[in-house]
Amino acid sequence: MVGMSLQPDPAPRSVADGAGAAAPAAPAAPTPGPGDPAYRPDWRYVLLLGSMTALPAVSTDIYLPSLPDVARDLGTSAAAAQLTMTGMLLGGAVGQLVIGPLSDRFGRRGPVLVGVALHVVTSVLCAVAPAIVPLIALRMLQGFFNASASVVAMALIRDRFVGSDASRLMSRLMLVIGVAPMFAPSVGGLIAGQWGWRAVFYALAVFGVGLWVVVLTKMPETLPAERRRGGGIRTALSGYRALLRDRHFVALAVLPGLNMAVLMSYVVASPFVLREGYGLSEHQFSLVFAVNGVGLVLGAQINAAIVRRVAPIRILRASQVAVVLLSGVLLVLGITGAGGMWALLVVLWFVLALVNFAPPNASSIALGRHGEVAGTAAAFIGACQAGVSGLVSPVSGLLGGDALAMTGVMAAASVAALAVLALATPAFRRGGAWQLT
Repeated sequence: MVGMSLQPDPAPRSVADGAGAAAPAAPAAPTPGPGDPAYRPDWRYVLLLGSMTALPAVSTDIYLPSLPDVARDLGTSAAAAQLTMTGMLLGGAVGQLVIGPLSDRFGRRGPVLVGVALHVVTSVLCAVAPAIVPLIALRMLQGFFNASASVVAMALIRDRFVGSDASRLMSRLMLVIGVAPMFAPSVGGLIAGQWGWRAVFYALAVFGVGLWVVVLTKMPETLPAERRRGGGIRTALSGYRALLRDRHFVALAVLPGLNMAVLMSYVVASPFVLREGYGLSEHQFSLVFAVNGVGLVLGAQINAAIVRRVAPIRILRASQVAVVLLSGVLLVLGITGAGGMWALLVVLWFVLALVNFAPPNASSIALGRHGEVAGTAAAFIGACQAGVSGLVSPVSGLLGGDALAMTGVMAAASVAALAVLALATPAFRRGGAWQLT
């Protein structure tokens, strides 16, 4: 990350079907004014955006080792405990749909400051929840409010970058976001081991307070008043109608959600598969989760390194096919049990490394088509990502929560993603990538 220029090109890049090929220009990115701190994002700017985007991930991963304890303490089933994860994802989906247009109307800073403050409040309420149903409801609210940070972070990127530059910056963010799966479960397991699972939510509140202070003091406003969209709910709905009429945008927006469903099926099911199915201790599970987190980060950084030389659409096509093939191998291992836990973990590592190629490339292509409503477009993509993954991920628990259920859902989600890319976009047609610019 250090030493790499993330300045936007004089003319914003557009998606091409090959490296270096000319293509129709993408919608022009706004030109920042002299001295704008968002114009040359250094490592501190990347860290700020990464911390904002990571808030939902931290809220998910720090709580993972506690899922079995929550089920036991509140006298409920594993599937019900998993609904506390699903509730946060679905709340995040709705939150992004609401907050995205608000950020186009009122600017970027206000919505994220209010949202993070309310995330702190709901975190404290989660810590004192008396039963599973209130906890599920509060997690939905928590997801709704912390969506403000992630959707505004994406809008900040589109305010300044398009095409390969946007994809590269999004991939760089994964270096920050990847810290969550590497360290959050270990931190959460340590906190829960010392003070119980409720203390994990107090830790989330503290994290929220720190993020709020950083946003207040360091985050620039990238949407000046003259570029904000006036009006109320009618204007917001008109923005969503325009997006829904662009079928290629909708397909590209769904792709990150289906790939996130592959990831979240693993995230939600793994505490039960690895701890109860294979007998790993809390510490061993946290270590495995961290190693897989390295795969997630490594995949995103490889994408960031090659996206300057290879068009995002080409990376998207190749990575989607590879994820389907590896997920098929993973499913075979889940069915047969061949090679035991270690074979499963090795193939799983490669699946998770490759699944991180699709979201930044699909999102940057989609956002490049609608820069005039970047907040609304980012909200639509984020809502699809959280909503689709939230609906799909608990299926593994309903199917039994074992290795077969987990790998089956992961394989199905990856096949669905490839089908959307192949059938709902011209990405695999000769010369079809031009239509995605």
